Amino acid sequence: MKYLFLLVIFMQLLTACTQETNLGSPETDEAYDATVDTFFDDRVERLKEPLGWMRLAGMYWLDEGSQSFGGSVENDIQFPEQYVPPKAGYFQFDGTTVTMKVYNDVEISVNGEYVNEAVLHSDETTGLFAVHGSLHWTIIQREDLTGIRLYNTENELIDRFTGFDRFPTDSKYYVYARMVPHAEPTTIPVINVLGQTSQVNSPGRLHFHIDGQPFSLIALEGGERMFIIVGDETNRTETFQGGRYLYVDYPAEGTDITRIDLNLLYNPPCAFNPYTTCQFPPRENILPIRLEAGEKRPSSEYSASKDVI
Repeated sequence: MKYLFLLVIFMQLLTACTQETNLGSPETDEAYDATVDTFFDDRVERLKEPLGWMRLAGMYWLDEGSQSFGGSVENDIQFPEQYVPPKAGYFQFDGTTVTMKVYNDVEISVNGEYVNEAVLHSDETTGLFAVHGSLHWTIIQREDLTGIRLYNTENELIDRFTGFDRFPTDSKYYVYARMVPHAEPTTIPVINVLGQTSQVNSPGRLHFHIDGQPFSLIALEGGERMFIIVGDETNRTETFQGGRYLYVDYPAEGTDITRIDLNLLYNPPCAFNPYTTCQFPPRENILPIRLEAGEKRPSSEYSASKDVI
């Protein structure tokens, strides 16, 4: 009887623990579905902005020294020939600074003024762009690499874009999650499409349930929200092979509970544009289930394997 009594107590504690861990899902209605639709409608507009991800038209890594640029194949860096003179100028890179020299008969502006020479800075710091017609370019820096990132605001294919196919909204993928901070400051190794590994700060791990099964995801610092890179079984055939992205709110002050909405999973830029340097999921974030939620793999028309100028 003693052992039977202890077993009953143990089962009660186990049940209570399970009920506490499985936080369930918030209540949803038709307004929730509309909120998901609005998120993706807004995303389409952001991607199609003049300097949105879909407008990227080139990425050219620089060597130290002088590299010519223009529309001719004779240049070290060839911009789309229909949008720029055959010989436009050259970039001088000393390992730290990129100085652009422009030929006298070519009109290239920086900060709204035509220049013959200008020092360019990373778009992630000052946002300094050079402009010729529909082409805009700036500096991109990734670890020990420095290059030219080129945008083209004129593109009928992108103008016609209305969004990627996605799974129907399913409330079971909208769940409460418990945020468990790391015991001490933690960085997570994250690999990007260039093969570079960065150590990214992580605030903790999110624990949640789907269909009664427990899962967890490592969160990365993403500014005012947590950034999540997720892989799952749909990556094999239906969603982008390199995983998908998601932002999650930090728990409100005084609580450790937040919400994960996997219906908002979206494609990273490298799924639809070859001139990006996006990151892949940490190994711990590749879930052994099918997440039939969020955006599907881009169609061939908008795939990263297709050059978009």
